[in-house]
Amino acid sequence: MNIARWLQRTAAIFPKRLAVLHGDEPWLEYGQLAARVAALAGFLSEQCGVQPGARVAIYSANRPEYLEVLQAIYWAGAVSVPANCKLHPRELEYMLDDAGADVLFVSSELLSTLGEMQRGKRRCVVFGSDEYLHAVEVAPADLHHRQPDDLASLFYTSGTTGRPKGVMQTHRNLMAMTACYCIDVDDVSPEDAMVYAAPMSHGAGLYHYAYILRGARHVVPRSGGFEPEELAALAARVGPLTMFAAPTMVKRLVDHFRAVDADPAGFKTIIYGGGPMYVNDLQQALEVLGPRLVQIYGQGESPMTITALGRHHLSDRNHVHWLARAASVGVAQSLVEVDVVAGDGSSAPKGETGEVVVRGAPVMPGYWNNASATRDAIRNGWLYTGDTGSLDEDGFLTLKDRSKDLIISGGSNIYPREVEETLLAHPSVSEVSVVGQRDDEWGEVPVAFVVLHAGRQTTRDELDEWCVQHIARFKRPKHYRFTNELPKNSYGKVLKTELRARLGQ
Repeated sequence: MNIARWLQRTAAIFPKRLAVLHGDEPWLEYGQLAARVAALAGFLSEQCGVQPGARVAIYSANRPEYLEVLQAIYWAGAVSVPANCKLHPRELEYMLDDAGADVLFVSSELLSTLGEMQRGKRRCVVFGSDEYLHAVEVAPADLHHRQPDDLASLFYTSGTTGRPKGVMQTHRNLMAMTACYCIDVDDVSPEDAMVYAAPMSHGAGLYHYAYILRGARHVVPRSGGFEPEELAALAARVGPLTMFAAPTMVKRLVDHFRAVDADPAGFKTIIYGGGPMYVNDLQQALEVLGPRLVQIYGQGESPMTITALGRHHLSDRNHVHWLARAASVGVAQSLVEVDVVAGDGSSAPKGETGEVVVRGAPVMPGYWNNASATRDAIRNGWLYTGDTGSLDEDGFLTLKDRSKDLIISGGSNIYPREVEETLLAHPSVSEVSVVGQRDDEWGEVPVAFVVLHAGRQTTRDELDEWCVQHIARFKRPKHYRFTNELPKNSYGKVLKTELRARLGQ
């Protein structure tokens, strides 16, 4: 049940099929990819002393070698530890030490961020070095057998509420995730291509398994990341392209296609997730990109696999409930159950807000070396996500916010997303994020950080009146902070912790 068996099978059946492109240039066929993966696995086992179950980390921006190293780790029976290439050195040090990584693959431009102590703790192999070029030519290793519940990957959470936790993802979890992708998100044909514009260390990289399973293509942009002009050119030359993107990335892509009046036909599917897609932005994306959008909702603890909002739902704009469904994150994916529970753990009535819980084959067994956090997160077989939401009668889940982002003002609940949706509908507002600020009288009050469209102006009073026209008066922001941009992480998610820090909290 080693997930690398999918590569072995595809390479045996279709050895000459193109597997990886760097930009629009062919890089490896499937037979070549499998041969390099087997050699890298041999290098890990024979020359690095990596045993089954050992942890091997990758610290690099997107590059073609990322895929072969990731597969080689599994081929050798080891455990991958993908690290965000924008981590602070202290964050990286904690992750590598906590995982007990024996080997680290690192790109040359990031090598300098590793302290001497870190380099001395483990074998560091630099992409493109003589050692790496040697590693892809050593005697190939046999594919190592693994059990379905053996650990495949350690995925570290962002650590916004404390130290990052290592989510244990098994071979079974990743296979179930891939099955859900093909059933609920987007089936894959051999001529399709996944372009890795978002970090391969996270959501975008998790979708590579489906493309290996189907013998489809993998495209790593020359820029190594998200550049709308580059992606539009790749879609025209390489398509049909599929990509995973944060909603802010979709917005930038829409702005580019609108500005240059380009044809999006080279894109097959754009999967968005990892943050709220506001209805106003979604409507514009559908107008510019057409019926190519699919939404997923997941966490590292249930990777990419809680709910999905398919293109058929998004395309059916004549449906009586289209607006509500567009604002939702869809319905439970096929291999999970989803519920919303009240504080006592009982199912909340339909339409009522509670905590979102999920169980099923993709859900993690727990956190690495953290039994207390595991007990908090998994109760009676259900993963408690920390997100609040409600289910309608048809099973569509609408997220409100992270439970920690809920604002309780004067005893009333205010969900920031509802206020953000309202402000984004204002013609002058480009981006907005709402957070709670401590207040002696009300406990908390909402504060809106607002980015305006270029060349547009508005005032606090005008935005206040806009809110009064659309939402309950008590939900209005008490303060507005106009800013040139919102702080975001490398996946395009707004960092509300940084906004709170600006408020002195």
